[in-house]
Amino acid sequence: MEHVDHILIVDDDRDIRDLIADYLKKNGLRVTVAANGKQMRALLDTTPIDLVVLDVMMPGDDGLTLCREMRSGKHKAIPVLMLTARSEETDRIIGLEMGADDYLIKPFVARELLARIKAILRRTRMLPPNLVVTEAGRILAFGSWKLDTSARHLLDPDGVVVALSGAEYRLLRVFLDHPQRVLNRDQLLNLTQGRDAELFERSIDLLVSRVRQRLNDGARDQTYIKTVRSEGYVFSMPVEICEAYQ
Repeated sequence: MEHVDHILIVDDDRDIRDLIADYLKKNGLRVTVAANGKQMRALLDTTPIDLVVLDVMMPGDDGLTLCREMRSGKHKAIPVLMLTARSEETDRIIGLEMGADDYLIKPFVARELLARIKAILRRTRMLPPNLVVTEAGRILAFGSWKLDTSARHLLDPDGVVVALSGAEYRLLRVFLDHPQRVLNRDQLLNLTQGRDAELFERSIDLLVSRVRQRLNDGARDQTYIKTVRSEGYVFSMPVEICEAYQ
């Protein structure tokens, strides 16, 4: 039997919930709705869900809190699309930093929402099932460098903090979580879970170049991040997971 994608819509506005649900159902998706975080948690615990459409501004636990909760718990693999009435870039980036896969600003066209949902599901299913993210609060050591995943600090061989942008941190984290494995550009975009304006407007190649600069890894030397022609990139250095600084 063919699988029908199951979408969970979480929004305190009943009219919006019903509008989205009706449109998605007409386009062949299975839809369940929730009005708040309590209902969302109960459904996630009892019902197989393929993607969550999550409103940011809700009474009680807001969407950012619920997204962060999902990413740190047993539902961390379920994709999340955030709905927000806020247009400021910083607010959108906060949602992406919490682990949202994409965002859509209200008011929106239902057809665009459907397209975003399909794109997220398509990218997610391109990933091999064993591609995961390490738990936060650990030190990832490679060569003479360390990445503190709790403080989100990159430490050079002398122990000096090297500043990283949010996008740079996420990309480096993905490489360290999957060392010595070739990742293509679509996989990198999906795994970073932070496709903010920077990643939409610039190629993943430019972001890789910037991370190389942070590691003093020349494009010719490619000590850490190697280019695999026609395939993507591979982090070639072994990575050790530590609980504390050595």
